[in-house]
Amino acid sequence: MKTKVMIADDHNLIREGIKQLLEFDGSMEIVAEASNGIDCLEKIETVDVEILLLDINMPEMNGLEVLEEIKNRKIDIKVLILTVHNELEYLIKAVDIGADGYILKDSESTELKRAIHSVLSGENYIQASLIPALNNRLANRDIDKDKIDSLTTREMEVLIQVANGMSNKEIATNLNISERTVKNHISNIFKKTDVSDRTQAAVFAIKNNIITLF
Repeated sequence: MKTKVMIADDHNLIREGIKQLLEFDGSMEIVAEASNGIDCLEKIETVDVEILLLDINMPEMNGLEVLEEIKNRKIDIKVLILTVHNELEYLIKAVDIGADGYILKDSESTELKRAIHSVLSGENYIQASLIPALNNRLANRDIDKDKIDSLTTREMEVLIQVANGMSNKEIATNLNISERTVKNHISNIFKKTDVSDRTQAAVFAIKNNIITLF
């Protein structure tokens, strides 16, 4: 079954180029396109999409505003930011909101496909060239000590594996506990860190230096 992809970018040539690239090997299908933020949100609500490739610079609503609205509406879709912006402020903002991945438009086609597959498998993907500066910036942030201290040792172990993209089954195997126990731990983690999903939990772990991106 083909992966259902949506492209949101205000440049027709960019959308067409990405479409041809991704559909070439037959594993992906571009099911929707949008040239502005409002159009993007409207189509997401009506078209069955697995992953959204989202540009930041768009009219009506920019990509970060679209991402925030997707999270507010709790729309079940993976979001990979595909942009020209290599400034850390944009990347950090996207990570804070809950983007599943962030790569630059000048990346190789192989990296774009790798990013898509990684995000679809539940991992967070940041273009490798951006990671050292991002880790350095996040390491200098104030950590949320009270929330971290509220986690038990086991909950911290589970959080680390969640942040590294592990499924409940994989976590259960790695920690030699049942999947039901894993679910209970994750529920407690969500409550204690004030997050609502696994992506936000991963962002919490990154922001508080519990894990670093490699």
